[in-house]
Amino acid sequence: MSDAHSKVEKNIGLMMILIVIVISIGGLVQIVPLFFMHSTTEPVEGLKPYTALQLSGRDIYIREGCYVCHSQMIRPFRAETERYGHYSLAGEFVYDHPFQWGSKRTGPDLQRVGGRYGDDWHRAHLLNPRDVVPESIMPGYPWLNSTALDTSDIQIKMRVMRKLGLPYTDAEIDKSPKDLEGKTEMDAIIAYLQVLGTAVKTRR
Repeated sequence: MSDAHSKVEKNIGLMMILIVIVISIGGLVQIVPLFFMHSTTEPVEGLKPYTALQLSGRDIYIREGCYVCHSQMIRPFRAETERYGHYSLAGEFVYDHPFQWGSKRTGPDLQRVGGRYGDDWHRAHLLNPRDVVPESIMPGYPWLNSTALDTSDIQIKMRVMRKLGLPYTDAEIDKSPKDLEGKTEMDAIIAYLQVLGTAVKTRR
């Protein structure tokens, strides 16, 4: 045994191959069972796919890099649930491609922000955050309020999402450009924020 161990320690190439094998086996053991657990693959009760406006808002959220400073993942710890609400459930993210869990909280977690504030509050906050939160270091996004929402690719987006598992109907896809008419990017991102976490809220 000592000879074999010594060979591995002295042969960097062999050690790298063995490390990759061990990590691969460990990863498969942890990941594969999740595909067969209903709690991780089935949507929570009350979860609905994003509307055309909400989907557009989510894309603006990603484009503006909101996920860099805001997470959407409440961990099952008392300090988190008391501040943000019910801990996140895997079934809430079934329709998210990609999910917006994030890894840093320069600002607060947004997983349960839906319905917590009114649309006017969100609009004021996005125009100039310090008008509603004086200590905020978040930049303002005033151009969202004057930028008309692009409707040219919404049907393509929804068809792609349907291929990824979202239950959009042909009727919803066909009327999506009309649903976005006259809307601004500000309207879209507010619609997205207002739906975050609401499926679980309705279950309380």
